[in-house]
Amino acid sequence: MASDESAEPVVADTITGYVPGAWDMFHIGHLNILLRARALCDRLIVGVVTDQALFDAKGKHPMVPLAERMQILAALGIVDEVVIDQGSKLDVWHRHNFDVLFKGDDWLGTPKGDKLVADMATVGVRVHFFPYTQSTSSTRLRGIVTSREPDLGAATAQKSVDHPAGKE
Repeated sequence: MASDESAEPVVADTITGYVPGAWDMFHIGHLNILLRARALCDRLIVGVVTDQALFDAKGKHPMVPLAERMQILAALGIVDEVVIDQGSKLDVWHRHNFDVLFKGDDWLGTPKGDKLVADMATVGVRVHFFPYTQSTSSTRLRGIVTSREPDLGAATAQKSVDHPAGKE
């Protein structure tokens, strides 16, 4: 048998999907978009925005560092590859060559969403928008966590008074 006969055949119509995001404080909205994307492609690549890019865009550092966000996503059985989302989406496409890019519909009809669709069309990539999960968002979770931080600090301080280290 020739060596090329034993290799797995490459299927010409395999669809590769790409889902970029921050993926900070992974929640049900994140899971929903990944499950929906997975159902529409054969191979799913997830792009994770760097800590610095998030700070530059939002003025806040992520709650979960890049390496940990990437580990969480890589552990999901529905994800084939996790990459750093750096540069424009066209730059990412040149590095990872995907057929469809998935985003939440909170981008639909916005200037940045329209630009994304136009840019991706130049290389034959379609953009598919999924319904945004209204009940949960990283911004909402961040607000809850940061509003409770003083309470958590007080609870920790009280515990150390009630139960000094090594005395529990």
